[in-house]
Amino acid sequence: MSDPDISVVICVYTEDRWEDILAAVASVRTQSYPALETLLVVDHNATLLDRLTKEYKEVREVRVFANAGPRGLSAGRNTGIAAARGEVIAFLDDDAVAERDWLRHFAAAYADPRVMAVGGRTVPIWASGRRPAWFPREFDWVVGCTYKGIPAGLVRVRNVLGGNASFRRSAFDAAGGFATGIGRDGDKRPLGCEETELCIRLSRARPDAVLLIDDRAVIHHRVPEVREHFGYFRTRAYAEGLSKALVARSVGADKGLESERRYATRVLPAGVVRGLRDAALARPGGAGRAGAIVAGVLTAAGGYVVGTVRAWRGGATFSVVKIEGDRHG
Repeated sequence: MSDPDISVVICVYTEDRWEDILAAVASVRTQSYPALETLLVVDHNATLLDRLTKEYKEVREVRVFANAGPRGLSAGRNTGIAAARGEVIAFLDDDAVAERDWLRHFAAAYADPRVMAVGGRTVPIWASGRRPAWFPREFDWVVGCTYKGIPAGLVRVRNVLGGNASFRRSAFDAAGGFATGIGRDGDKRPLGCEETELCIRLSRARPDAVLLIDDRAVIHHRVPEVREHFGYFRTRAYAEGLSKALVARSVGADKGLESERRYATRVLPAGVVRGLRDAALARPGGAGRAGAIVAGVLTAAGGYVVGTVRAWRGGATFSVVKIEGDRHG
């Protein structure tokens, strides 16, 4: 099978991340495996749309679009998918930079025609210069990064993580796009799980589909100072519970919580034990990490209960869209 053409979609929404956006695009343009194109999708921000259009008007391989759907990350990604011309579509966060061989590792995995999605490893760049002592690695998903508990190497998974992921175009033809109403909407409540719901839906539509994570496909994700605090940790954990309830409603609790059961019964208890052991040995942050894990579990569980009740009452909605568009524009 020939090497696939890869389109890279970067969804953006605020001028506050201007330098980060430029760095993200630059990291794609210097890949050892060149991208076919980079698509910048602007989420309902006319000023940013105009500024980026002017910035890249002379760069053929960078195209700028307005989000054609409702405000939010899912609709932005769907806009990028509809416009992309590549056989594979990769997604990069607007505040992340990809290592030089990022796309090369993605492309290699697609030599197997059964592979429908490939994710990578996301490493945090802490604004303070180092990880807060209390912040458990088991909860790095709170800041959009690969967390302790995901197996190392090239492994088969239930779902990839959206900020560092790729999908074969035919995956969207089979399963539809990202569900709107689940994921993030700019700086509002930090919901997530839209990629989890899509991947489960994909596996149902294509039972033969293989989904992988290759931890050699690395990006570095900026963590702003506000997200280094326990207040954000708690808010994000609660939002994750709300999102998991929506996923469970969409695909059923068995599949929707399959990976989370192992995480909650094996990975997190081991993290608590390590934290307590570190505290007993007077190592910095041990007690804080153990406490944060317990607090994170309880907060996420509370969000899940609230989300389930809302879904049962009909107060939480989402929709799945079929991807259509001009792939040659």
